[in-house]
Amino acid sequence: MILTFLIPLSIRLSKLRDNARENSVRPLALGRKNYLFCGNHDAAENAAIIYTFMGCCKLAQVDVRKWLSHFFTHIHEYDNDYSRDLMELLPHNLKQKGIL
Repeated sequence: MILTFLIPLSIRLSKLRDNARENSVRPLALGRKNYLFCGNHDAAENAAIIYTFMGCCKLAQVDVRKWLSHFFTHIHEYDNDYSRDLMELLPHNLKQKGIL
């Protein structure tokens, strides 16, 4: 207990900030570990893409299920119209437009 007061406040605060940073990266680290058990390279690549989309949703504070539902409903609108950009379907762009 006495030692806590001897440690400078800046060091104690940096540990708190590091802990939050580590917690935000933990799902990615678990994903990397799970890629080893995907079975083949293509499956691991697909899993990495899904984890990336989930991370984008988390970063944009968008519900993953709502985004996936919207994404799968509207993805085929981009099949033949090459003037449209798929970036419009990313979570942060849909949130800015007020769709999600």
